[in-house]
Amino acid sequence: MTSLPSPTKEGGVPQEPGNPQSADGLQAGLKNRHLSMIAIGGVIGAGLFVGSASGIAAAGPAILVSYVLVGLMVVLVMRMLGEMAAAEPSSGSFSYYADRALGRWAGFSIGWLYWFFWVVVLAVEATAGAQILESWIPAVPQWAWALIVMVVLTATNLTSVSSYGEFEFWFAGIKVVAISGFVVIGLLAVFGILPGSKNPGAGLGHLTDSGGFFPHGAGAILTGILMVVFSFMGSEIVTLAAGESANPQRAVAKATNSVIWRIGVFYVGSILVVLTLLPWNDPSIVKDGSYVAALNSIGIPHSGEIMKLIVLTSVLSCLNSGLYTASRMAFSLGRRGDAPASFARVTKRGVPRAAILSSVLFGFVAVFFNYRWPDTVFAFLLNSSGAVALFVWLVICFTQLRMRGIILREAPEKLVVRMWLFPYLTWATIGMISFVLVYMLTDAAAREQVLLSLLVAVLVVAVALVKDARRARTATAVPESVEP
Repeated sequence: MTSLPSPTKEGGVPQEPGNPQSADGLQAGLKNRHLSMIAIGGVIGAGLFVGSASGIAAAGPAILVSYVLVGLMVVLVMRMLGEMAAAEPSSGSFSYYADRALGRWAGFSIGWLYWFFWVVVLAVEATAGAQILESWIPAVPQWAWALIVMVVLTATNLTSVSSYGEFEFWFAGIKVVAISGFVVIGLLAVFGILPGSKNPGAGLGHLTDSGGFFPHGAGAILTGILMVVFSFMGSEIVTLAAGESANPQRAVAKATNSVIWRIGVFYVGSILVVLTLLPWNDPSIVKDGSYVAALNSIGIPHSGEIMKLIVLTSVLSCLNSGLYTASRMAFSLGRRGDAPASFARVTKRGVPRAAILSSVLFGFVAVFFNYRWPDTVFAFLLNSSGAVALFVWLVICFTQLRMRGIILREAPEKLVVRMWLFPYLTWATIGMISFVLVYMLTDAAAREQVLLSLLVAVLVVAVALVKDARRARTATAVPESVEP
């Protein structure tokens, strides 16, 4: 396949003169420590802390297998994305690569779907953060807290990319320290060597002492997969952020190589600790939340408030990164002529102001819908973006199949990160993701998400194909005044 011209040169905004560190016109203001923490914290979403209890209740100890399988899928997808991002860092990441490898329609479609996903997430996270803050300071209404949180993080992103990086460094740092400490303290309690612990220290006994490892049957693993898969979304953010660093290739390679231990420790490790501290069917897991219940079993005082603080930090981190990610995707679409040209303009600080403001504006509208029509309009927005994560992963797989040839043809020396067992593992990953999507159609709770997300995807692809057809007609039209 003939590669397209670089989208950064297509109808976009030229780079600012006198700024040799800029990429695509953006300021290369992210330091190595920022990117390292973005990479580590990107896999720790608020969904891990909040949603794991329902997964444990549905699958029992077998939820560990669900986390391992989804983690394996994410590792493979990140390896593919890392291969492309290390060879050609871009603020548009997989949307830009899909543009080159699959066609303009693919880059347009997955870019706008991804933007839509994150602006809806902005509303979800702002509301979740506001609920926690209101529980601490009830004098300020929930809507006001949501507004304050959104305004503060918008101002941060508008200042400079380094401000975003600094906030994310500390937000992600708190998450990493908290969950690392939880794993270490929990394992000490599991084996009965934590001083002062109230937990009896049953070792690995709780994995099988309440109905076995598969109390609901092996099929519950698939149910667990549906419940945990979306908590992994965010791993790919580092490939967008790398374009605004001084050494993007090194940052992407490092993040890609470390994704295995990050998922192993933070997801599988922490859930293992919960399941070994308590029997999976302990009522406190659902009542208080899996992590709070685990901390209570050890005898740590005020564990509920401690977990609220950690969840709030995760929410703010997700909100901060969501705004950054949505704005950079909008910026990339603007440079390729697939979004308003104003999205591609940057300030003297290298910040895409219009892209940020448009993203946060939609986020504000979504927050309003959540307060005004939570069970109708907002429920539709939530469900229609629910399966976008799987669509994104699927597009990354198909893109990498084509991009490998393009990279080898244009700049083979840039292939510093390689997908393992190419193309066999790529096709295997496509099969895994497709299976999950099909299986979701058999699940009453997940079916609506898939169908609505598919409906929105079809509409976006239709718009993309119409735009492609118009471009093709314009390109082939020959003015009558031109003589042969």
